[in-house]
Amino acid sequence: MLFLNRSKYTKMPLLILFIFGFFVSGFPQSNNQLVIGANQLNEYLPLLKGKRIAVVANQTSTIDNTHLIDTLLSREVQLVKVYAPEHGFRGKADAGASITDERDIKTNLQVLSLYGKNKKPKTADLDSVDLMIFDIQDVGARFYTYISTLHYVMEACAESNIPLLVLDRPNPNGHYIDGPLLDTAFTSFVGMHPIPIVHGLTIGEYAQMINGEYWLNDSIQCDLVVQKMQNYTHNYVYDLPVKPSPNLPNAKSIALYPSLCLFEGTAISVGRGTNKQFQIIGSPKLDSCSFVFSPISGEGAKYPKHENLLCCGWDLSDANFGNTLNLEYLIETYQQYNAKGLPFFNSFFDKLAGSNTLRVLIEAGWTEQEIKETWQEDLDAFKQKRTNYLIYSE
Repeated sequence: MLFLNRSKYTKMPLLILFIFGFFVSGFPQSNNQLVIGANQLNEYLPLLKGKRIAVVANQTSTIDNTHLIDTLLSREVQLVKVYAPEHGFRGKADAGASITDERDIKTNLQVLSLYGKNKKPKTADLDSVDLMIFDIQDVGARFYTYISTLHYVMEACAESNIPLLVLDRPNPNGHYIDGPLLDTAFTSFVGMHPIPIVHGLTIGEYAQMINGEYWLNDSIQCDLVVQKMQNYTHNYVYDLPVKPSPNLPNAKSIALYPSLCLFEGTAISVGRGTNKQFQIIGSPKLDSCSFVFSPISGEGAKYPKHENLLCCGWDLSDANFGNTLNLEYLIETYQQYNAKGLPFFNSFFDKLAGSNTLRVLIEAGWTEQEIKETWQEDLDAFKQKRTNYLIYSE
């Protein structure tokens, strides 16, 4: 806040003095304006001075319209390498596509993949690193693999005694918590920890939980610093400026993703290969529906499910599931398939659900309400545990 020299302006009319002070102070920029972690350069640049820095980043790692990498280089930060998660450094690869090491064309920095065979930074690659930065936009769902990458980065940093700086970003699904907790017998890269499908934590809060719950190998802990956001709450409505992955193109797809991703473990398309990814569902085998579409191959969706076939289903782009995980369409489509004696679930479903319980209950004919009652006790316990790691208010 700028304070005026009162003696100099004592003869100025009060109204003019007020208006002058209003604009000079910068007050029109709301005091409640969200400031993400990456934007607070003055806070964390001193931590980087004189150190060799590695960054875990992708296309979402921006400060306003400039990539974090470019900003740090312009501030003469000594960047030695970049690590990229699923979908790659530029965020254009298909889900599950193999990502290889490369050189970034713009900066000539070495970019190492943390997806595929090598999900964890190698000890030898960390010999030249003094501090690691993690700056990736998450969407708040257990099976979105950026938090699995976070786990392995924290583990590698802990084993090599390298501090990790997490630049926190909003969770666009941070306003609710729902879904079954993962059974650790079903641990995989799409579900590494005993948390619900919708966990209600920012990436920084999640990092604190990984440490606090001793989830890293041999219960080691990472030397963690979280650059927290300013003016963020878990009810903050945040429309991501950059799509976090090729098939989450807008706020609606991100909102529907926690519910619709379960269909990836079934015979049903979620709209990959259309312009409404994770906003529509359908299959050539469905009869009762209100919408038709045909997936085609393209960038971010090579060989999509039911490619070039007419799918019958639902357009959910105007749907609002609110503060809950929706099972209605999952149960309905299963029943249609089951009535025809067609296989519905594939081996991926239990990994996404976090156990075989959800599949078994759907196959047994349980209603959505009955199914949700089975996970309520675990969900309440998680909510209580979560409070230990919150940085921001609800």
